[in-house]
Amino acid sequence: MSVGQTKSLRSRNDLLFDILNYFVLSVIALIVLYPLYFVFIASISNPTTVLNGEMWIWPKGITMEGYLRIFKEDSIWRGYENTLLYTSVGTIINVTFTVLAGYALSRRDLYGRNTIMVYLLITMFFSGGLIPTYLVVKKLHLVNTMWALILPKAVSLFNVIIARSFFQDTIPNELLEQAKIDGCSDFTFFARIVLPLSKAIIAVLALFYAVGYWNSFFDALIYLGDEKKYPLQLVLRNILVIQNELASQFVTDVESAEVQQRVASLLKYGVIVIASLPLLVVYPFIQRYFVKGVMIGSVKG
Repeated sequence: MSVGQTKSLRSRNDLLFDILNYFVLSVIALIVLYPLYFVFIASISNPTTVLNGEMWIWPKGITMEGYLRIFKEDSIWRGYENTLLYTSVGTIINVTFTVLAGYALSRRDLYGRNTIMVYLLITMFFSGGLIPTYLVVKKLHLVNTMWALILPKAVSLFNVIIARSFFQDTIPNELLEQAKIDGCSDFTFFARIVLPLSKAIIAVLALFYAVGYWNSFFDALIYLGDEKKYPLQLVLRNILVIQNELASQFVTDVESAEVQQRVASLLKYGVIVIASLPLLVVYPFIQRYFVKGVMIGSVKG
């Protein structure tokens, strides 16, 4: 077989591989994106067509009634405000503690770091459980405060391990030794050299923690008793799980039970869209840091 025939065969095989690869990836993307698209078109469609299965690709009976009622409802906007507060404060605290712990455990001159890692790893397999955790939170007078949602999970050991692996593979000891020769202290080295080189892992950790806070509702269900402090996801849960009760609460100007159910369905899909929108908007801006941080911090680790 000549060189030209070999190249032609290889090019043909490459083309077939690319076609198959694009086809598989397109199917996976469709499987992932269609539920998001369905929720969006369901939020602006006639609920009757959605319940009857008449809507698949295009919205039918377009209506903005659900969004108009969401924009008027104070509890939903209050939940939005609370979620933004919890996510911002919690992510800052989590990322700070995780980066500090990961960097310290990556240093070979940390005395007893292997012993510390063993103790930390034990917590990944054993925990006190819900009731002891609640009692601790209660003893610390954190119940019904936002700190009950933040401080008990201020550090994720899984993320600490990712950060530790990242620092071990990215920050060589020679760099630290050179900085010390130039008179650089440990704190200055961390602040001026390590942090600027760690934008990728910081973005990854921030995304992990922010998504966790944004989607969390169970902790708020356990620790919060004041509805004014409910995060958005807990408000969303109430709409999804207790639709009939919330329909009468949100829709006081509608007498028909059928119409109340219709409006509740619009609220359900509309709040899902509003709750998911911020993360969908933010993710493209940190995607390159996310991919780089995961590849370095997770795969190499």
